[in-house]
Amino acid sequence: MLAYAKFVDSAVRKTLTAFCAVLLLLMVAFTVYSVVMRYVFENPPVWGDLLTVLSNIWLVFFALALTVRDKDHIALDLIYSWLPLKASFFIQQFWSLVICALGVVMIVYGMEAVSTMGGKYWEMWYFAWEDGGFVFKPNYMPKKYAIAIVPISGFLVSIAALASVLEDSMRLKAGTFKQARDMDVPADADQP
Repeated sequence: MLAYAKFVDSAVRKTLTAFCAVLLLLMVAFTVYSVVMRYVFENPPVWGDLLTVLSNIWLVFFALALTVRDKDHIALDLIYSWLPLKASFFIQQFWSLVICALGVVMIVYGMEAVSTMGGKYWEMWYFAWEDGGFVFKPNYMPKKYAIAIVPISGFLVSIAALASVLEDSMRLKAGTFKQARDMDVPADADQP
């Protein structure tokens, strides 16, 4: 069971990292295309800026889940280093559970926002699921598609926070738990 959980965790991390890389690439491509079309050909696309912004927003929300899972989010690591190991453990778990609760809030209010969001992007075409298949819609993408990332990210953040709590609990039980610090620095790096 533990091996399966580690496999799923690794697969989700790799998938989210790949999504972030693709969104970053799309963001750059949309920007370059828009600038070239605007200043070289004097015929900018109406959708260029919108897709750049949407790619950026989705990138940030996917990256949020990755930072929560890797414990790279904003934390007061210096305070943890002054505390006894068990106190540091409980404070870290408290903050992870607060982040998990934030994810639940994102799910609840994100679903409400998606279901009640009106309006459409006049400059965007899209695909819709109708009659058992995808249908091309030539214009007017609903705005709810753009903010659908909020509940998706909320779910991913909640799961990442819970996985972090479980991982830390198992490490504490095994005696390998370490206080939070910059995870990119090897443990022996602070030795002169």
